[in-house]
Amino acid sequence: MEKQPAGLIHLYCGDGKGKTTAATGLAVRMAGAGKQVVFAQFYKNGSSCEIKAMAALGVLPMHCKTVPGRFSQMDPSDRDQARKDYSRFLLTVFQAAEQADLLVLDEVISASNHGTVEEERLIQLLCEKPAGLEVVLTGRDPSRRLLALADYVTQMEKIKHPFDRGIGARCGVEF
Repeated sequence: MEKQPAGLIHLYCGDGKGKTTAATGLAVRMAGAGKQVVFAQFYKNGSSCEIKAMAALGVLPMHCKTVPGRFSQMDPSDRDQARKDYSRFLLTVFQAAEQADLLVLDEVISASNHGTVEEERLIQLLCEKPAGLEVVLTGRDPSRRLLALADYVTQMEKIKHPFDRGIGARCGVEF
């Protein structure tokens, strides 16, 4: 039997619901297996229900406390500050994951697309990660370079969503 490779890269992308949910499921599975998990969020404030549940399982949740939420709600000075803060945050996250088995970078693709995370630096950190570290990246519209780097690519496609009828995100379902 072929030796199982360790430390693969997963990419969950698309316009459908389920990217963070899939990453959360893997994090819960790894925590259940006694593995160390770091779950880092970009453009989120760390208050979603899955973060509370995973923290109870021993998952280390991380978010950048100085970045004020979604990119679309930032003014130009907020965006400049987010670039600086996310550069430091990305390094902090990879340092926290040096002894971990799984690192989730939730919405890092969006952060890369908006330039608040430098894609070149993200790719460098992914290429230099510890050999046994499994990494998940989530977000919409990944670049060709991120797609090529990934070992798993899963596309979530929205067919229908209540938001299209004006129904907002609901606690416990979407966040």
